[in-house]
Amino acid sequence: MYEVEVKVPAALEAVRDRLEDRGATPLGNVVQVDTYYDAPHREFAETDEALRIRSESPEDDSDETRVTYKGPLLDDESKSREEVETAVADREKFAAILANLGFDPAATVRKERDRFALEGYTITLDSVDDVGEYVEVETEVETESELEAAREGAYDVLERLGLDPDDQIRTSYLGLLLESESTAS
Repeated sequence: MYEVEVKVPAALEAVRDRLEDRGATPLGNVVQVDTYYDAPHREFAETDEALRIRSESPEDDSDETRVTYKGPLLDDESKSREEVETAVADREKFAAILANLGFDPAATVRKERDRFALEGYTITLDSVDDVGEYVEVETEVETESELEAAREGAYDVLERLGLDPDDQIRTSYLGLLLESESTAS
């Protein structure tokens, strides 16, 4: 499975209004808390990989925890990458497993997300603590041969929402948070 994602900074209220005007389907709000880990055997920052534990609290208060591995970026035009994810029954126990294997927590990113569906894409309005406001347009495809068409479709969705794909940021929220912390020091 491959995730195709395009992220741009944006004023969320204006985009929310445009989504409503275009008949996007609201998918709900969640709060996500992502703890990212450093590997003992390689530098994820250098290999452009990520390992995280995500706790998600939807509006219905049914917490869910997942572990995700994200592979290196596959192209220079988007944040397309291989992604492997599975549910975890107990966040604390899984964190203990990672610690016992030598994985250290690197940072935690907290964000409030408001999701919408539009034309086969998920549009997420993100308010990220200590980082800012962003819009992500994403979809999943089965094969690498589908990446370009999915990316072009994501650009088209952004343009119809009054956003410029050239404003895309390929840095993860983790990277943006670490950058903001290093400039604040």
